[in-house]
Amino acid sequence: MSRSEGITALSENPTDVFLDVSKLLITYADNILRNPSEDKYRSIRIENPTFSAKLLPVKGAVECLFEMGFEEAETHLVFPKSASVEKLRQVRETIAAERDQRLGDSKATSNPQSVSVPPPASSPAPAPAPTPAPASIPFTSSSVTFLKTLQSNFQHVMVYENPALQQKALSCIPHVLLRAKAKERLKQASDADSACGLEEEDMLVLDLLQWFKGDFFSWVDSLPCSRCGGKTQPSGSLPPSNDDLRWNAGRVENHYCQTCQLSTRFPRYNNPEKLLETRRGRCGEWANCFTLCCRALGLEARYIWDSTDHVWTEVYSHSQRRWLHCDPCENACDKPLLYEVGWGKKLSYIFAFSKDQIVDVTWRYSCKHPEVLSRRTQISETRLLHALNELNATRQRSIEPERKKQLMERLVVELVEFISPKTPKSGDLGGRSSGSLAWRAARGETGASNTKEDADGCVFIPLESEKQKKLFHISYNVAKDCYFRLSNGSETIPGWHRGAWRKENLFRKEENDWQMVYLARTEGSAFGKISWKFDCTSVGMKIKSASVRAFSQTFHSGNVCWSLRSGQTTIEFPGDGEMHSATNLSGGTELFVEAELTGGEGNESWQHSQLFRQSLKDTEKVLFELLVEIDET
Repeated sequence: MSRSEGITALSENPTDVFLDVSKLLITYADNILRNPSEDKYRSIRIENPTFSAKLLPVKGAVECLFEMGFEEAETHLVFPKSASVEKLRQVRETIAAERDQRLGDSKATSNPQSVSVPPPASSPAPAPAPTPAPASIPFTSSSVTFLKTLQSNFQHVMVYENPALQQKALSCIPHVLLRAKAKERLKQASDADSACGLEEEDMLVLDLLQWFKGDFFSWVDSLPCSRCGGKTQPSGSLPPSNDDLRWNAGRVENHYCQTCQLSTRFPRYNNPEKLLETRRGRCGEWANCFTLCCRALGLEARYIWDSTDHVWTEVYSHSQRRWLHCDPCENACDKPLLYEVGWGKKLSYIFAFSKDQIVDVTWRYSCKHPEVLSRRTQISETRLLHALNELNATRQRSIEPERKKQLMERLVVELVEFISPKTPKSGDLGGRSSGSLAWRAARGETGASNTKEDADGCVFIPLESEKQKKLFHISYNVAKDCYFRLSNGSETIPGWHRGAWRKENLFRKEENDWQMVYLARTEGSAFGKISWKFDCTSVGMKIKSASVRAFSQTFHSGNVCWSLRSGQTTIEFPGDGEMHSATNLSGGTELFVEAELTGGEGNESWQHSQLFRQSLKDTEKVLFELLVEIDET
């Protein structure tokens, strides 16, 4: 049997980790093969300590179980009666063959330095205990994907420790000049405050941020046409070349010139060595390259990943005994509430990745801890804690005791910081500065009113280009899970919920077996609602007419009610995929489009009313579209 993705991923683990986990996987398989009629061997309890602590955090382990034929249930993984025992046997034999080979290699090697991971040392420092979780969250494939993202980021940061790469980065940095500036900045601070306890490296961080944004790296909204130099528009993606893949650019954007009818390729490189040459990108490229530059200067730095689509860096201040938030895109230092308070982001998970440790630092970046906790639904807090402990235990096996003690002391300081939510300061209140106004507005990160998220959700407000065209036009593609603001150059807003004004009991469902995707009610709910809001009051415009196209599908007694409302006028329309227009809107300034999902039968009633159902492969189909003609008041 050829290697599957799960077995390939499992094989990438260090040898001792692979041997431990493969033994467990083989045991699970053998129990079924030897006792095919015994139900107890066909079920693995997710809360079982062996599964949650030893299998779940390891890359590829759970995927191998799925490939054997196990399926998800509420509290267990189950090998159903209908599953192929032959497939189970094949996966088991492939894992066993790899295990035998590694055991043979291990016996044939007498040099202890050839072992890929040193033997376990003393117990690792515990990960920070998060705020108590809500009701238990079932284990799902999304939990596996979430953990794989953590594992991937944790592995990626090791590239910053490559001495040759650090030297290459240092050759790009005017470090002598920056250190001279830092020394002068420290002198000025000390002259102003005789009790100043800061050090030169604190100032170096500030000067590095300023240089990186002002002189070294550049932001990309869209690339100029490679032929005429004119403006291009993002137009989907292109297949990566071998050279793109060499530099970890699995995604290549197509920036299309309407004049030349030419595509300009924009590979999204994930290799910081390549970024030292290209010196351009968006937040992913910025944080990736900046973190490398910090390490090249000898600063302790870690890569910060925000699950709501942003990344940045933290640098440790020895003089202040704490980690400092550093966002190179914004030239911002020590403004942790910038995203939640300034940009209006709805945070859920934020993790810090360094060569030694992964830490859940969500609470540093929020002053609304209960709200954040309610959105942490990817994985139960208990399972997340187990996973972080396992990842840290594996990474810290070769760390000296003194370094472990230091990490533990720092962790305690962080835990104390996380207990009490911060109070916003004036520096936290500004909107985003990186990227075009339209791009920032489309993401709801201007901190102002072009496209904003209030206490409930998103409100679309005409941008300057839309005022000139007197047209607002947006569409939503459920397969891509992305809004396209067509009236402003196809600006994008990822995530169905981020473009909605109100949403209740709704989620995006992917049916991997049927390869279908749609929005539906959450399981067990009697109804679901979603609405979108357009408001042109603040820009001195009024609504002339509106057209909306939506598609919904019902089964059994399920029902979807669509309505469009402006002022005192409410119009109901069918979700038949046709465009429906309304011209008698009386010059109102606000417009609402709403869908309410009800009905259905039995335990599956939540599935009997669906919005925008389509194939996951049909990535170009658009089943929701809103056009609003506006005029001056």
